[in-house]
Amino acid sequence: MKPLARYLYGLLLVATTCLTQAETLDISYQRSSTLLMLLKRNGALEERLKPLGFEIKWHEFSSGLLSSLNAGSVDLHADVADAFALFTQAANAPLTYYAKEDSQPAAQAILVAKDSPIRNIAELKGRKVAVSKGSGSHFLLLSALQKAGLSSNDIQPQYLEAPDALAAFVNGQVDALSIWDPFLSSQERSGKVRVLANGSDGIAAYYRFYMATTTFAEQHPQVLQIVFDELQKTGRWVKEHPREAAEILAPLWGNLPVEVVEQANSHRSYSVIPVRRDELDEQQRIADLYQQAHIIPQKLNARDIRIWQAQ
Repeated sequence: MKPLARYLYGLLLVATTCLTQAETLDISYQRSSTLLMLLKRNGALEERLKPLGFEIKWHEFSSGLLSSLNAGSVDLHADVADAFALFTQAANAPLTYYAKEDSQPAAQAILVAKDSPIRNIAELKGRKVAVSKGSGSHFLLLSALQKAGLSSNDIQPQYLEAPDALAAFVNGQVDALSIWDPFLSSQERSGKVRVLANGSDGIAAYYRFYMATTTFAEQHPQVLQIVFDELQKTGRWVKEHPREAAEILAPLWGNLPVEVVEQANSHRSYSVIPVRRDELDEQQRIADLYQQAHIIPQKLNARDIRIWQAQ
C-alpha cells in the first residue's frame, strides 16, 4: 500500500472508530426510583438510545445522594421527593428539571400506634415524633402541625434516617412517626398502627422530581425526550399491571412481601408529567415552611430553576 493510501486508510479507521464509539450516559437511582429501576431491568432505554450512540451506566445510591445531585456527577439523577429537591436549588446545583410524578398525597403519612391515646395532630404537642430531616415526610409533619396551629417547637422532633425512625417507633421509643412508602404500607399491613394524617386535604401534595445535569440537558434534549417518553410509558404499565409490577419490585426492594409493594404502588400516581414553572406553588410553600423552620437557611424562589420542557 502506498504511503498516501496508508495515510487515508488510517484516517478512515480513526473516523470510523469515532463514529461507532458509544457515548456513556450515567444514570443514578435509589430504591424509591421505581420507574428507573424498572427501566434498568427491562432495557428499554438501552434499546432506544443505542441508535443515538449512547450506552448506559447505572449507579445505585443508598446514601450520599444529595452530594451527587449538588455536584452534578452523573447525567440523569435519581428522582427525589419535592421537599428534598429544594436542597439542590438552595445549593445552586447545576441541574435542570425535566419531569415530575403527579401528586400522590397518600404515599406518606403520620402514624401512631393503634392503641395510642393520640387522636389528632394537636395532641402531638409535647410528644416525641420521629422523622427524617429534610424529607417529604418532614414537610408533611410541619404542614400538619401548622394546620393544627402548632410548630416544630411544640413537639420533640427526633431526627432519624427512615430505618432508624421506624425502629424507634416500633420499639415504642417515640409517640409518632412521619414516614413514606414502602415503610408506610408495611406498617399499615401490620395492623398495629393508625394513620393520624396523610397529605390529603391540602396538607402535602407530594410530587417527585426528575433532574438532569444542566450541561447534558442543553447538549442532548433528544435524550431527555426519549427518557421522558419511557418514564411515562413505564408509569402507565405499573398502574395497568399492579400485581406483576409488585412481583418484579419486591426482591428489588429488599424482598418485601408482594402485597406491601402492591399497596405502596397504589399510593403512588406514577403519572409522569412536564415540569411547568407556573405550577410550582407547592414547592414555594415547602420552601417557605422550611426556611421558617431553619431547615433551609435562605429564602428561595421556587420558580427560579432550570426547566427542560417535554414535547
